[in-house]
Amino acid sequence: MFDENGEQYLDCINNVAHVGHCHPGVVKAALKQMELLNTNSRFLHDNIVEYAKRLSATLPEKLSVCYFTNSGSEANDLALRLARQFRGHQDVITLDHAYHGHLSSLIEISPYKFQKGKDVKKEFVHVAPTPDTYRGKYREDHADSASAYADEVKKIIEDAHNSGRKIAAFIAESMQSCGGQIIPPAGYFQKVAEYVHGAGGVFIADEVQVGFGRVGKHFWSFQMYGEDFVPDIVTMGKPMGNGHPVACVVTTKEIAEAFSSSGMEYFNTYGGNPVSCAVGLAVLDIIENEDLQGNAKRVGNYLTELLKKQKAKHTLIGDIRGIGLFIGIDLVKDHLKRTPATAEAQHIIYKMKEKRVLLSADGPHRNVLKIKPPMCFTEEDAKFMVDQLDRILTVLEEAMGTKTESVTSENTPCKTKMLKEAHIELLRDSTTDSKENPSRKRNGMCTDTHSLLSKRLKT
Repeated sequence: MFDENGEQYLDCINNVAHVGHCHPGVVKAALKQMELLNTNSRFLHDNIVEYAKRLSATLPEKLSVCYFTNSGSEANDLALRLARQFRGHQDVITLDHAYHGHLSSLIEISPYKFQKGKDVKKEFVHVAPTPDTYRGKYREDHADSASAYADEVKKIIEDAHNSGRKIAAFIAESMQSCGGQIIPPAGYFQKVAEYVHGAGGVFIADEVQVGFGRVGKHFWSFQMYGEDFVPDIVTMGKPMGNGHPVACVVTTKEIAEAFSSSGMEYFNTYGGNPVSCAVGLAVLDIIENEDLQGNAKRVGNYLTELLKKQKAKHTLIGDIRGIGLFIGIDLVKDHLKRTPATAEAQHIIYKMKEKRVLLSADGPHRNVLKIKPPMCFTEEDAKFMVDQLDRILTVLEEAMGTKTESVTSENTPCKTKMLKEAHIELLRDSTTDSKENPSRKRNGMCTDTHSLLSKRLKT
């Protein structure tokens, strides 16, 4: 990426520009179709049919009906409507720290949002523990963490039934992003699907952030859990149009027929318009022609190995987790207690930005550095990013070892000095390129400007 002054940045977090920023193939496809025809979806057009065929060909056979929308939020909202119409049930089970979109219907099922605001959890929403084996309820030393987490869902279903409620759907990202780059243990989704189906509900896999080859080995993230796991509804968005607003819901004929039998016709003025579908087709072509799925596997493996070496070197790194080009670095102040290193994570993000590398943090404690770059990310890019991270971690840990003052508390980030004199000296002595922008002088302390930058960089 380049800023308004032409300064180059390495983008390590933009999972929207999936095949690369301003890819000429995408730009050309959009321009060509826009010059020919763009209209609403009341008018039949070959592009929507061809795009639906291409998408369904990447999915298990039973997922064969496509509903096109303009955003991942629209897609998830429609998925809820499909699920509720299917059996006439209303309740939804979601995962803690989940985020599924900005519509009111989705904020209601997104603990990542409603737990931060004044909203109260609705009675039809049930929150299951995040299947996090690093800092969750059942960790890597548990004999069967997948079953243990799935049993939590089973108990929710039982309690709901005992209260006279009925489950319409279980919804989860195939890999949880906002929750801290969480990869559920093998077998978890299969068991959850079994319990949800037994309750008359459907399983919604949210692939909005993690689909289209990002995991490398598979085109869809849910596929890495095995052929015996197939969701009833899959939603997709962000990377579909490489920045162009296009999204989709794919489901089974049975669910689609139940939806259409309600008499409420689905219509979306711009969903599936000729330009959006032309762009979507171009993205699929580029993923295939440039072997970006293979690149995600190769570069992802290389990057993970580099980061594991950093974990062995740096005490701040508690866990490296992920697959393909979806990786999380869980920063901790104490390996035994796994105390989140929230302030340190924010400091690292700002120092990396000064080095022209864009990273962000997420998770309930905002201590997990998330890596989900455009799929054209190279081994050279990976090496550059890790080299910068290594230098910043080294200087930061040396400063922390010099003076063991407590860092900024998570709840009062703007009231406590970070690492006091040692940290200030560290930042003052930090060397930077003479061409770096004015942000090089920012010292990693919490300021209003930093808060704004954090919001701006978040994806």
